[in-house]
Amino acid sequence: MEKLSWRKPYKLNMEGALVARDRVGIQDFVLLDSHTSENAFLDNLRKRYQENLIYTYIGTLLVSVNPYKELGIYTVKQMEQYKGVNFFELPPHIYAIADNAYRVMCTEYNNHFILISGESGAGKTEASKKILQYFAMTCPTTEQLQVVRDRLLLSNPVLEVSRKCTLLPHQRLPEQQDFSLGAPVGGHILSYLIEKSRVVYQNPGERNFHIFYQLLEGGEEDLLHDLGLERNPQKYMYLIQVGHCAKVSSINDRSDWRTVHKAFTVIDFKARDLENLFGVIASVLHLGNIQFEEDSNGHAIITTGSQIKWISKLLGVHLSILQEALTHRKIEARFEEVLSPLDVDLAFYARDAVAKAIYGRTFTWLVNKINSSLANKDLTRKTVIGLLDIYGFEVFETNSFEQFCINYCNEKLQQLLIEMTLKAEQEEYELEGIEWEPIPYFNNKIICDLVEEKHKGIISILDEECLRPGEATDLSFLEKLEEKVGDHAHFVTRKLADQKTRKSIDWVDFRLLHYAGEVTYCTVGEKTRAQPLLVLCRSKNGILRECFHLSELDNRRRPETVATQFKNSLASLIDILMSKEPSYIRCIKPNDDKAADKFDDSLIRHQVKYLGLMEHLRVRRAGFAYRRKYEHFLQRYKSLCPDTWPYWQGTAAKGVEKLIKHIGYKPEEYKMGKTKIFIRFPRTLFATEDAFEFRKNRLVSRIQAKYKGCLGKREFQKMREAAIKLESCWRGVLARKLAKKRMWAAQTIRKYIRGFIHRKQPLNRNNKDFVRLVQYTYLMKLRDHIPKNVLDKSWLKPPEIMQETSEFLRKICTRNLVRKYCRGITAQKKAQVKSELLSFCGWSLNGVWLKLRLSGEAASASKTRLVVGFQYVTPVVKYDRNGFKPRERLLVLTRVAAYVVEMAKIKQRIEYATLRGLSASSLGDHILVIHVSEDSKPEKVAVSLYPSMVCVCVCEMHGNKTS
Repeated sequence: MEKLSWRKPYKLNMEGALVARDRVGIQDFVLLDSHTSENAFLDNLRKRYQENLIYTYIGTLLVSVNPYKELGIYTVKQMEQYKGVNFFELPPHIYAIADNAYRVMCTEYNNHFILISGESGAGKTEASKKILQYFAMTCPTTEQLQVVRDRLLLSNPVLEVSRKCTLLPHQRLPEQQDFSLGAPVGGHILSYLIEKSRVVYQNPGERNFHIFYQLLEGGEEDLLHDLGLERNPQKYMYLIQVGHCAKVSSINDRSDWRTVHKAFTVIDFKARDLENLFGVIASVLHLGNIQFEEDSNGHAIITTGSQIKWISKLLGVHLSILQEALTHRKIEARFEEVLSPLDVDLAFYARDAVAKAIYGRTFTWLVNKINSSLANKDLTRKTVIGLLDIYGFEVFETNSFEQFCINYCNEKLQQLLIEMTLKAEQEEYELEGIEWEPIPYFNNKIICDLVEEKHKGIISILDEECLRPGEATDLSFLEKLEEKVGDHAHFVTRKLADQKTRKSIDWVDFRLLHYAGEVTYCTVGEKTRAQPLLVLCRSKNGILRECFHLSELDNRRRPETVATQFKNSLASLIDILMSKEPSYIRCIKPNDDKAADKFDDSLIRHQVKYLGLMEHLRVRRAGFAYRRKYEHFLQRYKSLCPDTWPYWQGTAAKGVEKLIKHIGYKPEEYKMGKTKIFIRFPRTLFATEDAFEFRKNRLVSRIQAKYKGCLGKREFQKMREAAIKLESCWRGVLARKLAKKRMWAAQTIRKYIRGFIHRKQPLNRNNKDFVRLVQYTYLMKLRDHIPKNVLDKSWLKPPEIMQETSEFLRKICTRNLVRKYCRGITAQKKAQVKSELLSFCGWSLNGVWLKLRLSGEAASASKTRLVVGFQYVTPVVKYDRNGFKPRERLLVLTRVAAYVVEMAKIKQRIEYATLRGLSASSLGDHILVIHVSEDSKPEKVAVSLYPSMVCVCVCEMHGNKTS
């Protein structure tokens, strides 16, 4: 393995990997270097448990440690992750076991079973649930199949095990599901051993079956009233004797009752069936409260009358017959039957026997009822997956007959496991052409023979003792055992034990040395006769009528004992398991307190021993720690060799051979089979795995770099394409805008050309826009050329179509300027003008003739007034045409004409009709020019205006010209 350390970075990476492996442990116990060390086994289990890794493999066997908390590892996503994936490709999980069983069944068309075992509280029932849920999710579905799935899943709450059970006792073996084309089409539940003793007695810290607590806690008031029950479980002796667990904080009985009630509905229980079932359960509680006392003859009598009446009502049995059955026994003589009264102890035993018989047979009826609802209606051949949920090997302070049967069952299953594992190992070695090396292991067949051997085994001796005539006692049975099997190496009693061992064995006990250790069994009360209780055969309760038949009373054939029935059932179970492909799940309870993150070494060491995990590991690890098909091995590790990476053209075997030579495997570290490579030492595989991790990191870094570059290039190309697209779109937008603008310009030019052509026409649609434009343009220009005062006579020349409007606006403007001028005259100016007016024309305003400056003016004015009747008069200065000689005159204004008067002599008369205009000088010379038409031919007059006189110049107009 020297070549694995060819580079320094690899060494660092390997150290990191080893540190991580040291922290979380190894996911397959087969890869432990110290595979024979129990301490190494526990240490690896502890490391994984502390990291919430509750599953670990031993080859294909799954070890499960109950975490007592939610881990979030049972989601639909997890199911999808394990679906169809090779068994060892993902970390250990119960879904890997379920998926492997399902795929093997579908691909090889053979039957499969999954065996789940462990102590009470180890999580067996939860494991069963998870497997059923996985099958329900991964299998194809139809409406009919959905009904089957619901019933399969909801049969679990009705038949749960141990302290989490409803009606089922410790053993439920197994739960089979029929599959067609990968879909479940039915199911069948087989029940072997019913732990009836739990009904009347529980070990410390244990509960009775939960259906009792659920009924009392969750049952409706009317139902409890009809059953004669009270809601307080402390009032019922069968629930509070030794276990003292009537209330458990982690269990919600009320919620569980609703779940069970829903399950009864889905499984299609009728109302009458439920009524009878609840009647049986209530009658068991009432039986536990029946008390006995001795009469004067030492015979037992019943002291509690109300309880026996309720039992009589619920079971449909006559009261006197029931009382007789509980206080007497029937002895069959040769020609007659005799009733023999019981003492108090036997009466209590008879009471408990009735309770156990009722509960046991009711459970069998319940299993049959569920099986009828799960029955496969399709009679064509189907493949089967069996789910074997069994109570594990366990040792109590007092171990009864039922515990003996449980441990015997585990002894047989351990034998089966070792035999099948050895058989599978040997077959694999032979198929691969690898030399098989004998594996030393403890063969527990000797213990199984001690229990089941015909005529010599413990069960046969128990049968003989129970069925022989006469009175059988505990000591007689023990003596018979000492006589027939006393010399067996795995059997010992107090009488046969040595001085040191004798102190730990009672006189009524015997001890067996099982594969998992020594167990001492108590013989008290185990010799019961296997005949039905007569009183129950006449019950009117429908369930009990089906469970107890009168035909059993007439059968004179020697009946089988419970032990023989169990032995035969177990033999048939082993035959069933031998015919199927196996998978194993071993459940471990980490502590007795059901506390999370608590790892009790001594308790777990005890379970590892009782579950036979070390023995299985030694068998599984025989020879080679790791084996894998060439294709899988090459596919995983081909990157470690340049010749096999990235593609290998030859066969997988040749590729693996070249690969391991490049890595540096030594000859003693591996073997090449026909289809697989076998690696002997875990360290060889770990070194290969660490090298692969280092290589994988480098490859991943390179792939990441390439991928990031690809992503960057892809993003750049995407952005460039987006930019080009945006540019092209924007260019299109600009081009469309420009085209639209040009089109608008062309249409506008065309419109105004057309308007110009039709400008002289009345306003219409052809010239309207042009006219409006001309008007607008003129008005906007006019706005900047408006005269600023009254004397400014300039005006912007209008176009032809605006002549009228222009003239109108000019008038408005002139008026506005005049108004503005007038409003701008101050009061002082007004007074001055008024005084001036009054000075020369006050007579026309006030009717008063004022004195004028000119001499003779008064007489002249009076004479002129008489002549022309003037309204206004003012003195003016007339300038001659030749030489401009000034002459003083009067300008007289009447209503019809203007007169120029000299000394009451009218020199000129100017009709207003002939006036063409007036012109006033803008200078300070006060010149006023009167324009007349050419036709009137008046004398030309020039008038000068001085402060008190006006100069007048009369000009004649020649056309548009003034002369």
